[in-house]
Amino acid sequence: MSKRVRIYTPEDVASHKTAGNCWITRENKVYDVSPFLKDHPGGDDMILKCAGQDIGDVMRDKLEHEHSDSAYEMLDDYVIGRLGNDESIIREDWEAPDDFHPDNTDSGKDFEKNQFLDLRKPLLRQVWEANFSKSYYLKQVHQPRHLAESARLFGPDILEITTRTVWYVVPIFWFPIAGYLFLRSLFQFTAPLPGFFADPRLPLSRLSEIPSDSIAKTVLCFFAGNIIWTMLEYGMHRFLFHIDEWLPDHPAFLVLHFLTHGIHHYLPMDRLRLVMPPALFGALQFPFTRLGHLLFPPAAANDILYDCMHYALHHTRLPNYMKEMKKYHLAHHYKNFELGFGVTSA
Repeated sequence: MSKRVRIYTPEDVASHKTAGNCWITRENKVYDVSPFLKDHPGGDDMILKCAGQDIGDVMRDKLEHEHSDSAYEMLDDYVIGRLGNDESIIREDWEAPDDFHPDNTDSGKDFEKNQFLDLRKPLLRQVWEANFSKSYYLKQVHQPRHLAESARLFGPDILEITTRTVWYVVPIFWFPIAGYLFLRSLFQFTAPLPGFFADPRLPLSRLSEIPSDSIAKTVLCFFAGNIIWTMLEYGMHRFLFHIDEWLPDHPAFLVLHFLTHGIHHYLPMDRLRLVMPPALFGALQFPFTRLGHLLFPPAAANDILYDCMHYALHHTRLPNYMKEMKKYHLAHHYKNFELGFGVTSA
């Protein structure tokens, strides 16, 4: 894949329009003519006027500057890539229907047309061996594709299985943990408890002795935690997962972007990648949990409802009072990915 010609966007070309860094296009090919400027018979000004643009019409215009067949042949020495497909699936007039079931993507035709990622092969290695620019990656990864079954992310099964999670695993796995933390908070607001690693057991026989003020404090902390989480998920979604302008144009950073959020925009209806796998969430939650214990009282809220709500916004028929929330979120995927960042805040 890395031997294929590199794919750029018109925005890539337009950003190279100086004497020291001059790109042009012709018939969808991209040329870096910076070394040729000083040797151009018509002077470098003729080329710099068209820097960052397509020069097809100018080269054919005999009144502007006549070009011989050899001039066209010389251009081949400066080819650095080609322009990718510029069509867009998302559109500003898109409206989410009540029962949204998009048609499946023809994987073969999609790859032939866009030369981006082949949905029939493991995706992660393709991103790592990317032959496309960051600009083309961002343009394509935000054009939703749909498959009947989850696309493969890794080649080895042992890695692939860690990337897929059915939605009900989240409450099954995390509700007991959340319940334990809630009870622990009740007891800690009542009397000192030994540290978790010293003795994780709870004095459940004293549950009936918990005073009402401890219950009130724990409930208040729970709701405060959910409010804080709502602000955190909005902030991370907008200012971390969508830092497209500051994303370095390097395969390692494209892979990181794809793993953290890009794959969700690329395959937004993938049922097995809409909630966080427990193993991954267990690793990611540790720094947030430690920060929470440093900043707030010892009561916890969690993102079980967030994960389940996110799944519901993609795959269930919601009651009337929640339909606008669903439309708001799906518009982030199919209408304008630079708006509508909140999920639980929708």
